[in-house]
Amino acid sequence: MRILARLRRGGSERGSVTVWLVMAAFILVIFFGVAIDLTGQANAQQRVHDVAAQAARAGGQQLNAAQAVRGLGVKADPYAAAQAARTYLAASGVEGTVSVEGGTTVRVRTSDVYSTKIVSIVGIGNMRVTGEAEARVVRAVGGTEQ
Repeated sequence: MRILARLRRGGSERGSVTVWLVMAAFILVIFFGVAIDLTGQANAQQRVHDVAAQAARAGGQQLNAAQAVRGLGVKADPYAAAQAARTYLAASGVEGTVSVEGGTTVRVRTSDVYSTKIVSIVGIGNMRVTGEAEARVVRAVGGTEQ
């Protein structure tokens, strides 16, 4: 009889481990979801920065050849530089702006949206990522900028 009485008294705690386990599992899913999505955002951020750098490089390679050949200095052709950078952005599928300053600097600003994978269940659907880079057109002789 005492065994039955003891079993009946302990019945009030039945299922408490299940509630704890469900809460712990939910917290772990949220924790790993945040980690996964922040890593994805960092990767997207790096990508838009890389695209900006490569678009600026592509623009910086569009030199005013006639001026450079005559030895009158090295400058980018502003129209060709901007067009080359925009073409690179379009091919990469990233939005951005291009500016050519003084014929010697090509600046590119990019932006994109990272769509979250896990934390969208708590209402965070998209994260904006941006990048910026510039390329300078310089003349170098023997590794020294002239």
